[in-house]
Amino acid sequence: MNPSETLSEKEVGLGWHPKRVLLILLIFSIVMMFAAFTSGYIVRRDEGNWREFELPGSLLINSILIALSSASMQWAYFSARKDEISRVKTGLIITLVLGLAFLVGQYHSFGDLVAGNTYFGGADANPSGSFVYVLMGVHAFHLVTGLIFLAVVLKRTLNYQVHSRALLSIGNATLYWHFLGGLWLYLYLFLLLNH
Repeated sequence: MNPSETLSEKEVGLGWHPKRVLLILLIFSIVMMFAAFTSGYIVRRDEGNWREFELPGSLLINSILIALSSASMQWAYFSARKDEISRVKTGLIITLVLGLAFLVGQYHSFGDLVAGNTYFGGADANPSGSFVYVLMGVHAFHLVTGLIFLAVVLKRTLNYQVHSRALLSIGNATLYWHFLGGLWLYLYLFLLLNH
């Protein structure tokens, strides 16, 4: 086999960077995990012994925060494509702040659930409450990973390593952040419709 044949074989494929492929595989695995959780929720609810309770109103505020953070992340990405580095920094900082505000809001939502006698475990717990805690908690864990990802991209931006000719890191961060926002909106609507 000559070198030109080897080169042409390497060119066959998706044309995506390996880090993008890994991110897509990660997203797919998270989708499968939450599909299992929400399927389990529906199956367990239909078995009976299911306590109905009101979802905290703070979840709506948190949903608005995550949607706004997705918009600021997109703005940062578009700014990077135009080499507007100061706007990239601003957009990333806004996204980080909104993401942290979302996490604080989720923590307060946990408190609202406890105040409404909805517990994760113990003698007074019910599977309906436990599922809500698991869905919110596992999503919050993934959001923390997203915030770490954003912090790394912000550091790269401060070092002028993110610009129109180096979009991989901010592109991947944008994709992951939009996914996390969309995932939360799905979970929130799922809980509203199936609660």
